[in-house]
Amino acid sequence: MSGDEQKPTQVGETPPSAGGRPGGAPGGRPKMMVDLDPSGQVTQRDPDRAQRQFLNYAFFKLDPSFRRLPLPEREALKAEFLAAAAGWVTDAPAEAGHIQRSYSLVGVRGDVDFMLWRIAFDVRDFQEAQARLNRTRLMGYLTQPYNFISMNKRSQYVNRVEGSGHGLEILPGQGKFLFIYPFVKTRAWYDLTPMARQGMMDEHIHASGPFKGVRINTSYSYGIDDQEFVVSFDSDYPQEFVDLVHRLRYTEASNYTLQDTPMFTCVKKDLDGVLNDLG
Repeated sequence: MSGDEQKPTQVGETPPSAGGRPGGAPGGRPKMMVDLDPSGQVTQRDPDRAQRQFLNYAFFKLDPSFRRLPLPEREALKAEFLAAAAGWVTDAPAEAGHIQRSYSLVGVRGDVDFMLWRIAFDVRDFQEAQARLNRTRLMGYLTQPYNFISMNKRSQYVNRVEGSGHGLEILPGQGKFLFIYPFVKTRAWYDLTPMARQGMMDEHIHASGPFKGVRINTSYSYGIDDQEFVVSFDSDYPQEFVDLVHRLRYTEASNYTLQDTPMFTCVKKDLDGVLNDLG
């Protein structure tokens, strides 16, 4: 699935229109509301400085030398790390908007062992989160092969539809699995007319319709990380996600994908369980 189609509901869920028919005007005709100036270049729209959620997908890899430590020492190091990670959430005021979810990738991917999904209203809070971990002894045995930063914002393709919501709040960790990848579109995508892009995205979204067990979280990385988007998908059903991605390969918008790897299959666990998977 491509970026730029953030939905606040399940993937493929079509909101009812004022006429009572899904995604359409009275009589069933689709409601077309194409943003003819999505970048604001023509209208010179003012910058949007409203508060938004920032997202951090931090992946960690364990040095095998950790497993050669005596068991009591390993347990002490894990307990220290667990307390430091939990403190980032529990010590913060509610208005900071700190959310943290933990996932294991042990046995699923070879180059990473676990991932922490952090959300905050201030990107600098991720520095504090990492600094807390860096002061633990376990970080001496950990590296970070991947670390993605992105930001939540309103979609120009989905939220044009009346009743679809604003898509401004990420609801993380709803499924047993989280599938993540960075995403970059080709430069040719941005040369298309707004109507052409919208048409392709309408097809893309329509193709996702039956896959109601998958929830997409699209976030934007323009200027703050190497990729353009980070997309993550909450689901209880890996088989449904595989079939969804396969189907979307046949949509026209997929021709404008430049990069959508590496892909990560993350298994949701509490952090204590994640650390126990390490050894």
